[in-house]
Amino acid sequence: MAEPVALLALALDATLGWPAWLYRLIGHPVGGFARIIGAGAKTLNRGGSDVLRRLGGVVTIFLLIGLVGGAAWLLEWGLYRHLGGWAWLGVALLAFPALAQRSLFDHVRPIATALERGDLPAARQAVGLIVGRDTEHLDEGGITRAAIESLAESFCDGLVAPLFWLIVLGLPGAWIYKAINTADSMIGHREEPWRLFGWAAARSDDLLNLIPARLAGILICFAAGGGWKIMARDARKHASPNAGWPEAAMAGALDMRLAGPMAYDGLMHEKPWIGSGRLTAGAPDIRRGLSIYIRACLLLWLVAGAGAWLL
Repeated sequence: MAEPVALLALALDATLGWPAWLYRLIGHPVGGFARIIGAGAKTLNRGGSDVLRRLGGVVTIFLLIGLVGGAAWLLEWGLYRHLGGWAWLGVALLAFPALAQRSLFDHVRPIATALERGDLPAARQAVGLIVGRDTEHLDEGGITRAAIESLAESFCDGLVAPLFWLIVLGLPGAWIYKAINTADSMIGHREEPWRLFGWAAARSDDLLNLIPARLAGILICFAAGGGWKIMARDARKHASPNAGWPEAAMAGALDMRLAGPMAYDGLMHEKPWIGSGRLTAGAPDIRRGLSIYIRACLLLWLVAGAGAWLL
């Protein structure tokens, strides 16, 4: 049996998460990635030709990968050199903060709780912590759809993808993915001033999510016992080549319509609907989405356990 690094990392994340007191004390590794990305943007995205701005983004991503991947490789190498057969325990301990299994659940559940007590301002505030769209004027259905979309997409970004790269490339794989995903969220936008500088971050994130996004959609459909038809039909309606897979799977599983028109920074964007079900939605749908999410996480546990046993 191989070392069950991925399984233990999942267990540690589910049990411990990243507590608020620990975040206040030492922050989170993602904060370090953000500082590297910010420094690159400040230095290399200061004007000049389009070619230089795009090249500056490429250089920033290469530096990010080198620093993060190199540090993770050295830590993993050091553990195996000095701890031998027990090193995998240390690798799992260093890997689990790259997962957001518990954090995602803990951020989505309060949205349902606020809606259940009829507190729309609190629900808007809670959903605003996990989505980028404008939330000030969202009604109950809009809040619910935003929460479920984020739950589905973040199932890939926050759990399936880092776990996949942990299994494939070890500790460097998990943290390189996390660094690239952070870069994409910060600078991988089509709007200025990031359109050229953020190109490398966006394309790298697309590449690293290519397989995990489809796996995430499959896991959601298995966990829900449905959603396959909508996932196959609507996954490519999303602007992202990857995010549509888990979102369409969840839309089909819940018989809802997700995405559609939404506002960013006061401007309405006419996005296509994903799914052909209900537009009306509320707290029970978030609860159902969380139940599917939990079952999909358990399937990941089974996959990680089976992989450790068979490899």
